[in-house]
Amino acid sequence: MDKITFLGAGSSVFAKNVLGDCMLTPALQNFELALFDIDMERLKDSENMLNNIKNTSGSTCRIKAYTDRKEALRGAKFVINAIQVGGYDPCTITDFEIPKKYGLRQTIADTLGIGGIFRNLRTIPVVLDFARDMQEVCPDALFLNYTNPMAVLTNVMSTHGGIQTIGLCHSVQTCMSDLFKNLEMDTTGVQTRIAGINHMAWLLECKRDGVDLYPEIKRRAREKQKEKHSDMVRFELMFRFGYYVTESSEHSSEYHPYFIKRNYPELIERFNIPLDEYPRRCVDQIEKWSTMRDDMVNNKDLSHVRSHEYASYILEAMETGIPYKIGGNVMNTGLITNLPKEACVEVPCLVDRSGVTPTYVGDLPPQLAALNQTNINTQLLTIEAAMTRKREHIYHAAMLDPHTAAELSIDDIVAMCDDMIEAHGDWLPKYE
Repeated sequence: MDKITFLGAGSSVFAKNVLGDCMLTPALQNFELALFDIDMERLKDSENMLNNIKNTSGSTCRIKAYTDRKEALRGAKFVINAIQVGGYDPCTITDFEIPKKYGLRQTIADTLGIGGIFRNLRTIPVVLDFARDMQEVCPDALFLNYTNPMAVLTNVMSTHGGIQTIGLCHSVQTCMSDLFKNLEMDTTGVQTRIAGINHMAWLLECKRDGVDLYPEIKRRAREKQKEKHSDMVRFELMFRFGYYVTESSEHSSEYHPYFIKRNYPELIERFNIPLDEYPRRCVDQIEKWSTMRDDMVNNKDLSHVRSHEYASYILEAMETGIPYKIGGNVMNTGLITNLPKEACVEVPCLVDRSGVTPTYVGDLPPQLAALNQTNINTQLLTIEAAMTRKREHIYHAAMLDPHTAAELSIDDIVAMCDDMIEAHGDWLPKYE
């Protein structure tokens, strides 16, 4: 029996979507769904929940929970990663509260910025442990990474872990449909082309029957911008740089130096920016879990409808050979010609029995490549810090982060990094 291993299976809602999808996919019925998590209670919850879906759906997948990670991985054909190292308490709290003492505010802090840097630094050693286990017990498995920070972790697994890796994010999937819903436009027959880096990929083309829809998109967006709504930062970026970006306004506001500024507090109101949004969501999810747990874990007749998550469709295409197109995060092997080869990029990919084949994009418009490069600088220096264990590269990553550099002096950036390192304690390895 082939095996799909899910690392971080205690994330029950996500496990329900991804593995529930697999149980509804005919080509995957002969797979074992191997569950692993370091939280035994949440692992058991997910095992019970998935067995309930299995009983309701009539799936023949076998569900098995493991307490030994290497045994969970042994012989796996596919490995799905959805871990969060350090959780909300203490690490997310640290990521927000220490920068706040320096006057540096954030919204999500899971991809770039000082929060993204430190989320990377505590997660990279863990995923490299996964890679070492995989090299031993399932070296040919495809690693499907859903964990943020997406670009860096996918890069590290590919280049330093030596594992075939694809990074998967929702932002490409939902970009056009969310935009058109917001602008009350019809999505029928719309053809798009999207490429860039994770959380900052660009809607390069948007056409119907060969007609460019951007003029109408921008016309409606200008009307929409006269009132408060949740997408104001992305619309502003589109007006100024010409193209719509894939990731949400709350994320995008902290990838650039233009929106969250101490000396211009009116921008927060003007662009409707939700500061401290991620901690708010974490607390909300923790409070809701007890009610959700009863519905998901104890519901013997739990049903599931196949979701829009890419994972089961990728696995289905590789098992059946029927091609499927995704937006995937891969190393830049000449795919986007004006971004560096060391970067992880997000491009259209074709999936079939031969695996994941990224497609050539060419040059991005120069202003878009320049914006991507500002984020890539910090990503690559974060990897340098993690691989060399030199503290100076943590400083470099933070000093080159667009939002951090726009708000703080070099002295404050260094002091903040030192405070963050100390507060993380054993969540980080030792840095010289």
